[in-house]
Amino acid sequence: MEDKSKLLILYATQTGNALDAAERLVREAERRGCPVKLYSLDEYDPNLLPKEEAVIFVVSTTGQGDTPDSMKTFWRYLLQKSLSKHWLNGVPYAVFGLGDSAYLKYNFVAKKLDKRLMDLGGRTILERGLGDDQHPSGYEGALDPWTLSLWKMLSVIKPEFFPNGADVMIPNETLIDQPKVQITYHNNDIVESQFSTASDLKNNEIQIGGTRSMHPGTSHPDRRRPGCFLKMVKNLPLTKPNCGKDVRHLEFEFVSYVVEYDIGDVLEILPSQDPAAVDAFIQRCKLNPDSFITVSSREKNNCDAPYIVPVKLKTFVELTMDVSSASPRRYFFEVLSFFAEAEHERERLKYFASPEGREDLYQYNQKERRTVLEVLEDFPSVQMPFEWLVQLVPPLKTRAFSISSSQSAHPNQVHLTVDVVSWTTPYKRKKKGLCSSWLASLDPKDGIYIPGWIHKGSLPPPLPSLPLVLIGPGTGCAPFRGFVEERALQSRTIPTAPIIFFFGCRNEDGDFLYQDFWLSHAQNDGVLSETKGGGFYVAFSRDQPQKVYVQHKMREQSQRIWNLLAEGAAIYIAGSSTKMPADVSATLEEIVCKESGVSKDAALRWFRTLERSGKYHIEAWS
Repeated sequence: MEDKSKLLILYATQTGNALDAAERLVREAERRGCPVKLYSLDEYDPNLLPKEEAVIFVVSTTGQGDTPDSMKTFWRYLLQKSLSKHWLNGVPYAVFGLGDSAYLKYNFVAKKLDKRLMDLGGRTILERGLGDDQHPSGYEGALDPWTLSLWKMLSVIKPEFFPNGADVMIPNETLIDQPKVQITYHNNDIVESQFSTASDLKNNEIQIGGTRSMHPGTSHPDRRRPGCFLKMVKNLPLTKPNCGKDVRHLEFEFVSYVVEYDIGDVLEILPSQDPAAVDAFIQRCKLNPDSFITVSSREKNNCDAPYIVPVKLKTFVELTMDVSSASPRRYFFEVLSFFAEAEHERERLKYFASPEGREDLYQYNQKERRTVLEVLEDFPSVQMPFEWLVQLVPPLKTRAFSISSSQSAHPNQVHLTVDVVSWTTPYKRKKKGLCSSWLASLDPKDGIYIPGWIHKGSLPPPLPSLPLVLIGPGTGCAPFRGFVEERALQSRTIPTAPIIFFFGCRNEDGDFLYQDFWLSHAQNDGVLSETKGGGFYVAFSRDQPQKVYVQHKMREQSQRIWNLLAEGAAIYIAGSSTKMPADVSATLEEIVCKESGVSKDAALRWFRTLERSGKYHIEAWS
C-alpha cells in the first residue's frame, strides 16, 4: 500500500508521555492489520496534511497551557490567515491530549488544536480524548476507552484500513520481534587507547553529551551536552528538624565559565543515581559493566553516527536509564511477559498489560512507585535483552528548579531552594525524590561537578518601573527571592516600583523560609516596605486552630492589591499546582469585583486582558 494510504499518527511530547501513547496507538493499529506511519510534529511537513487519508494527533500540554517545543512550528503554520476554512477538505482526524487537571489550563493544547482543525475544514472521527495525570491510572484511564471507540469509528469511515475488521487482532507474538535500538559492542583495548586527553571537565561534557545523544529518550538536541557545570559551595537547611519538611538553600558556583541568566529563569540538573542500584541492575540483567558500546536506532539514519564515541555500558546506564526512581510503563510489562520463563510470572505480566489488569497494575506499579530494578527483582525468571531494556526503561530526565538568586547580586553563582521530597507508599515503603535527595546529600567539600542547563521559565523578568503583586507559598517563594534581590540593587541607583509579596508556610518556627531576608527588605524603606508602597504578608496555616492561607491574607489587603493593579501592576504566582493557583486566581477575581464594583464576568475579561498584555504569570509544579 502506498505511504499516503496509511493512517498517520502525529505526536508532540515534552517529557515522553505523548510519544508513549502514540506508539501504543501504532501497536494497536498494526495488531488490527491497519497500515500506519508515525512522526513527531517537528518531522512532518504540514503542507501534506490536506492529502492524508486520516490523522490522529497525540499532544501534551506543558507549563501553563504551552505547546511542546516540537509543536511550535507546526502550530504557527496552522495559525496562518491564508489557510481557508476548506483547507483540510474533510480530512478525518482525532485528537488525544495529555494534561494534568491540577493546572488551570488543563489540556489546553489538545483543545485549541481540535478547534483549529475543525475551523480549517477537518472532519472529527470522534470527540477528542483528554488524558489526566490526576486519574488513578494516569492518562491511560482515558486512553483505553478512547482507543476502543477510535478503531470502531475509523473502521466505519475507512474500512479499507482494516482488511479483517477492526475487532480482528493479530497475536502479539507475531509483532514483538525486534526492539527499535541496536547495541554495538566494541573492542575494549582499542576504545581505551582512543580516549581524549582533554581536561576532566571537557571529558565530562563530551561523555555526557555523547552518551545522552545515543539514547532515544534523552537525545533532545538542547539537552545533550551540559550548558554548564556547577560546584556546590553551600548546603544550608532552611527548615527546623522535625517540622515535617526538609527544604534546603543550595548555592553553586559556575565552573570553567559563567552562564548568564535572568531572574525567573530555570536551572535543570542531571541527577546522579545510587551507585548500588546501578550495580544491582547490571548484575540482575547479567550485563558486563565494562563493555564498550554504542547505541543506534534501527529505523532512522543516525546522522551523528561518525561522531559517536563508544562508552562503558555502566556509564550508559548511569547517564541515560532511570533504574532507581521512575516507574516503568505498561508496555514494559507486556514485553517482559515474552521473556518470562516461569509460567505464573508470564501470566501475571500479561494480566498487568491487559485492559482488565490496568487497575491492579496501577496499585502495584504507579501507586507504589516501583522502580525498574524492583520490578525485575519481583519477576526473577525474566531475562530481557539489553536492547529492549534501553528502549523501555524510563529515560533519566533532568530535573527543573526555579532559580532563587539574582546574577546581579551573585555574579558567579546560582542559588536554588529545594524541597527534599520523601513519602511513604500505601504499603509503608519509604521513597524519596532522586534529584532532591541527591543534592541534599552532597557535601560542598567534595567538589563534585554537577551538569546543568539554564533556560527561560514561565516568569519573565519585570522592568524596574513595573509594580508587582507576588504570591509564592512554600518553595514558590524561590523565584521571588531573586526578584527582590534584583529590585533592591536597582533601587540604589534608579527609582523602582513597589512590590507586595504574599508568602505562606505551616509554622513560623518550623518552615518560615528566608525569614530574615524578607523581613530585612520589609523594613527601613526596603523594597517590600509599606512606606515604599509595597508590603510583605505571611500566612501561617497551622499556628492557630483555623487554617490560614495566602488567599486569606490577600483578602485582608484587598485594597492595597487593587491600588497596585490600578497602577498597572503585574501578577506573578508560583508554587504547588494542586489547589493553590486556582484558589489564588479566584481570590484575585473576587478582589477585583469587590474593589472596582464590576461583575464576575467583567473581572474574568479584565484578567484575560492582563494575561494577553504579559502581566499575569503562573509557574506551578506538581
